[in-house]
Amino acid sequence: MATWTHVYPAAVPIPVDLFVSKKHPGLNGDLGFADSQGNIVFKVNFDKLSKSSSKRVLLDASGNPLITVFRDGKGSWQGFKGGDSREDLIFRVNRTVKKLTRTELEVFLVGEISRESTPDFKMKGFAFQRSCTIYRSDSIVAQTSLMYKLHQIYAGRSKFRLTIFPGSVDHSLIASLIVIFLYGH
Repeated sequence: MATWTHVYPAAVPIPVDLFVSKKHPGLNGDLGFADSQGNIVFKVNFDKLSKSSSKRVLLDASGNPLITVFRDGKGSWQGFKGGDSREDLIFRVNRTVKKLTRTELEVFLVGEISRESTPDFKMKGFAFQRSCTIYRSDSIVAQTSLMYKLHQIYAGRSKFRLTIFPGSVDHSLIASLIVIFLYGH
């Protein structure tokens, strides 16, 4: 009897889905990013002192700050490594289009070797429908979509899927960009 052994590459590049909601258990209204098993991967601490606060903190599952995002001005954001400090700048985000049904942002990574006028990422979508696609050049890096079910005409906006496609993009960076796009009015 022949033995059948099929060898798969150790690191098969597959997309990663994270499920985003404020209704994950134990988050007390904070936004959570959970894996397919329901384990919290990231959570976002919105500054509760002010409804119009310009600060968002992306935390890992243990509550350690990974990226803190501050709004600079009209449609402009900056992301810093870690907690409250504004010392370790990682990226800048500028809004280029804001219409009722479409928003576009440009993301510039700090320290990347690129011309200042060329964005490293572009984000396009419609925040109300939780629809956002992140591009690097012509490639899709990540995108969000509402959670539809069979025979469901209307999908609720309180829970949606973030799909991060294989590549060399840090998942915490993608999560913080999604927070800016969807909750950074």
